[in-house]
Amino acid sequence: MSKVLLILKREFITRVRKKSFLIMTILGPVLLSALFMLPAYLATLPGDERTITVLDEAALLDFDRGKDNLKFRYLPPEKFGLEEAKEFFSNSEDYAFLYIPQSEGGDPDFISRNTQLYSRGDVSFSVEIYIEDMLEKYIQKEKLKAQGVDPEVLARTKTKVNIRIFNLEKDTETENLAAIKMAIGYIGGFLIYIFVFIYGAQVMRGVIEEKTSRIVEVMVSSVKPFQLMMGKILGLASVALLQFVIWIVFGTGFYLIATTVILGDKLDAANIARQPMQGMDNEMIFDIVNTVSAINFPYIISCFIFFFLFGFLLYAALFAAIGSAVDKESDTQQFMLPVSLPIIAGIIVMIRALENPDGPVAVWFSMIPLTSPIVMMSRVPFEISWWQLVLSMIILIVTFVFITWLAGRIYRIGILMYGKKPSFREILKWTTYKN
Repeated sequence: MSKVLLILKREFITRVRKKSFLIMTILGPVLLSALFMLPAYLATLPGDERTITVLDEAALLDFDRGKDNLKFRYLPPEKFGLEEAKEFFSNSEDYAFLYIPQSEGGDPDFISRNTQLYSRGDVSFSVEIYIEDMLEKYIQKEKLKAQGVDPEVLARTKTKVNIRIFNLEKDTETENLAAIKMAIGYIGGFLIYIFVFIYGAQVMRGVIEEKTSRIVEVMVSSVKPFQLMMGKILGLASVALLQFVIWIVFGTGFYLIATTVILGDKLDAANIARQPMQGMDNEMIFDIVNTVSAINFPYIISCFIFFFLFGFLLYAALFAAIGSAVDKESDTQQFMLPVSLPIIAGIIVMIRALENPDGPVAVWFSMIPLTSPIVMMSRVPFEISWWQLVLSMIILIVTFVFITWLAGRIYRIGILMYGKKPSFREILKWTTYKN
C-alpha cells in the first residue's frame, strides 16, 4: 500500500506542477462562467434591426406591434401592384418583402394559401414564425366572427391554471421543482461524461509515454505492475477532483463578479420589477430562496462525488489497460470504440431518464456499471428509492474491483510488450497468464 501511495503522490505532484494544469485550472472557471454568462449577455443585446416591405392589399394587419427588432415599410395598394412592389424591394436595402393578397369572397383561408414572402437569401426562422403567428391570429379572428363569436369575449375567457402539488408520502404541499432537478441532473451527468473522457485519456497517454520511454522497465523492478497502475489511476483521480473543486469555487466567483460588473447595468435597466413595487422583489427573492432550499444539495453532492470517483476509476482502469497494450496513441482506436460506446449510451439514456426517472429504461441503465455513473446521476435529484441507489453503488464498486483486477492482468503483460499490435483475442489471453 505504501508503494501505491508513493506512486500516487508522484503522479499527483507531477501533474499539478505542469503548466497545462495551471493554465486549464485558471482558464476553466473563466470559460465555465462565460458559458453560463454568455446567453444572459446576448439576451440583453438589442437585435439586429431589419426592415420588411409589406404590400397588404386588404389593409388587414399591423405588424409593428410585437417585435422590437423589426420595422415594416407599408406600400399603399392603390399605387403599387405586386410587380411594382417587387421592383421597389429589389431597389431597396430592405430585409424581405411580404405580399398579402386581397381575399376573394371574404374567405380567410385564401390569405393563408396565397401570402408570399420574398427575400434575397434565407429568411430568419424567428421572422418567419412571427409573420405566420400574426397571420394565424388574424385568420382565427375572422373565422370566429364568421361563426358569430366575438374574439374579444373569447380572449377574456382565457384562464391561467396553477396546479397545487401534494406529496402523499410527506403529506405536505410542495413546489414543482422538476425543471430545476432536470437541470441539476443533466449538469451532473454531463460533467462526469466530460471528466471521464478528459482524464481517462490522460491515463492512457501517460501509460503509453512511460512504456515507449522504457521508464516503466525501471519502475516495475521495484513495484508490481498492478501497484503502478493503481497509483497512476488514483493520482490522476485526485488531480481531477482537485481541479473540479477549483473550477466550481472559482467558476461561481467569476460568474457572480461578471454578472454584477458586466451585466449589472443592463439587467437593472431590463428589470421592470424594480419599479415602484418593492414588495414584489422581496416576494420573488423569498420564492427563489424557498425553491433552492427545497433541493437536497448535500445528498446530491455526496452522490455526485461517489459516482464521479468510481465512474472515473472504472474507466481509468480500462484506459490504462488500453495504453499498456499499444506502443503509440494512433493504435488505440480499435480498442477505444468498445470503451466509448457505453459512455455515449449513458448520455443518450440520460436524456430519457430526465423525462422519466422511474421508467424501466432509466432504472436498468442506472444499474449497469458502465452507464450507471451518468444515468444514476441524472436520477439522483428526483429522490429515487434508496434501495436502487444502494444497489447501483454496490454493483459499481464490485465491477470496479473486478475491472481493475482484469485491467491489472492486462497491464502487467502489455506494459512490457513492444513492437506488436495485439488483437482482442491476444489481450484476452493475457488475463489467463499466471504470474
